[in-house]
Amino acid sequence: AGVRPEFSRAEDGRFRVRVPVEAGTSLYGTGEVAGPLERTGRRVVLWNSDSYGYTDETPSLYQSHPWVLAVRADGSAFGVLADTTFRCEVDTGDGIAFTAEGPAFPVIVFEGQTPQEVITRLTEYVGRIDLPPLWALGYHQCRYSYYPDTRALEVAREFRARDIPCDVIWHDIHYMEDYLVFTFHPERFPDPTAHNAALHELGFKTVWMIDPGIGDREGYFVRDQLLAGDHGVRTAAGETYRGEVWPGWCVFPDFTRAETRSWWAGLYADFMAAGVDGVWNDMNEPAVFNVPSKTMPEDNVHRADAALGGEGPHAQYHNVYGMLMVRASREGIMAANPEKRPFVLSRANFMGGHRYAAMWTGDNVASWQHLEWSVPMALSMGLSGQPFAGPDIGGFIGDGDTEMYARWMGFGALLPFARGHTDVNSRDKEPWSFGPEVEEACRLAIRRRYELLPHFYTLFREASVNGLPVARPLFFDDPKDPALRTEDDAFLLGSGLMVVPQLVPDRTRVPVLPKGIWRPVALTGAGHPDLPEMYIKGGAIVPTGPIMEHTGERPLDPLTLLVSLDENGRAEGTLYEDAGEGHGHRAGDYLLTTYEARRRGDRVEVRVKRAEGDRERPERELRVRVILDGGAEVAGSGRDGVPVVVGLGGRGCRPG
Repeated sequence: AGVRPEFSRAEDGRFRVRVPVEAGTSLYGTGEVAGPLERTGRRVVLWNSDSYGYTDETPSLYQSHPWVLAVRADGSAFGVLADTTFRCEVDTGDGIAFTAEGPAFPVIVFEGQTPQEVITRLTEYVGRIDLPPLWALGYHQCRYSYYPDTRALEVAREFRARDIPCDVIWHDIHYMEDYLVFTFHPERFPDPTAHNAALHELGFKTVWMIDPGIGDREGYFVRDQLLAGDHGVRTAAGETYRGEVWPGWCVFPDFTRAETRSWWAGLYADFMAAGVDGVWNDMNEPAVFNVPSKTMPEDNVHRADAALGGEGPHAQYHNVYGMLMVRASREGIMAANPEKRPFVLSRANFMGGHRYAAMWTGDNVASWQHLEWSVPMALSMGLSGQPFAGPDIGGFIGDGDTEMYARWMGFGALLPFARGHTDVNSRDKEPWSFGPEVEEACRLAIRRRYELLPHFYTLFREASVNGLPVARPLFFDDPKDPALRTEDDAFLLGSGLMVVPQLVPDRTRVPVLPKGIWRPVALTGAGHPDLPEMYIKGGAIVPTGPIMEHTGERPLDPLTLLVSLDENGRAEGTLYEDAGEGHGHRAGDYLLTTYEARRRGDRVEVRVKRAEGDRERPERELRVRVILDGGAEVAGSGRDGVPVVVGLGGRGCRPG
């Protein structure tokens, strides 16, 4: 298709690949980057880095994705993947250029008629996510740290008492004894099994942090096993490398070795047996304290598997260290709980690492600038193959203020990964911490997420099948429209639902929205100034469900379909359902329903067009809301699986 990479050596000896692009081409992707969605004219350095309080000028963040998506003026697209793990500069100032240390590397070019086709082909090549457990799509609450155990329970009980939905309580490093991973503090968390059981009784899952730095203390079982099994990263002189992290001096597993990954995976058996539901791998760039590089020396030695490239320096394996860690963690969690779907969150990762872990955008700041970057950062991750991404809602560093927190929760609750989090030095940032008005805004925002959970779950299933992002840029609606190319204040959930938040304090910014039929739709909290406006596309059917305290509280009954007819009086949409946990869906225990709506005179008939899977259709009420121009609507109800007819009452359905 005319894409012709040019290979050369830079003056400093680094290998360089440049791909020319034609005029009118917009560039995206490059993984985890702060700043605008469109990356044309930008430069990043792919070198996983502990980037506390980053800005859009920070050259390297926590993850590396040597990938650029190019959308031509006519809406067709191609993508370029550089197959190197070494430190790599990506420059989009004059075409697309990858300049990397290490040996020469190939590039893989993916062509498509649309950017969606390119993302599908990319993820077919590098892999796609497995369907996560349903609970992982709920709202998560975290801080660094909730301790002792009574404090974590207090927060959980407050969510229930205040009628604010939440599925997960997180546990940061203060649960450990002296920051030693796979241990529990004898006074702060004396009985983690009972603690997890108490949270489970309230309808919460729990996620606990595990870091790669292993405290170098004789008698500590993880450290002793690492040394006895020769599982550590070595120095250039052949000794076990030691660097400082939270426990003080640490040794580090060499996750490039199959034997080490197997050993690490085995450590999770007893840990998960305490009732742990999910794991958070942090500090895995790897971060090292008190050295200028913030990581281990580049001449450290990894004795990697032959399939990974064999023995090589840390310079070669640095960018995949975190990915190999979460691969091992995921394998261990699956072995410990084979009947459950694993959930892992990782700070560091590499291209394709979305197969093993979700991600968040790292140590952001409680500022309006970081609030605004939350949307394009999540979108850029989706365009780089990672659909399960989101920021620390409310900002990790600093206190922020009431208006900012409410606004952040308003749209943050609608990003794929929705977690409130803050650091040890910041004020409390639970939804009720900023007073009753903000509490109500947060309650409505989180309830809106739960109302849309059937849609979210369907989109995550789609991501597992074709790799498309859950949250999508507006230009996906019309890749030929140049006005949408730089728009990153609003986003799509799937193809039929649009989220339009206000990301600046004075609410004066007016985003460019797609053309065609987009009708305002009233979801939970409609009209609240801190919650986004929502629009449904003509021709779309979006499934919604009852609001609940957590995803396991009740079944999807009633099921409500939001219906927006196109110019021909038709609409279509899908709903995916399974057990929400386990692996039965792989053997056919699921139900994928395609609903269609047709206008016939002054009535709209909604029926099942087709169904797939062995799961029986539940006996439940089906409610239909037909969204009309200007946000007006008419409604009807019946039983799912039986056609439902809604009278329009003389209302027209002209294009909006």
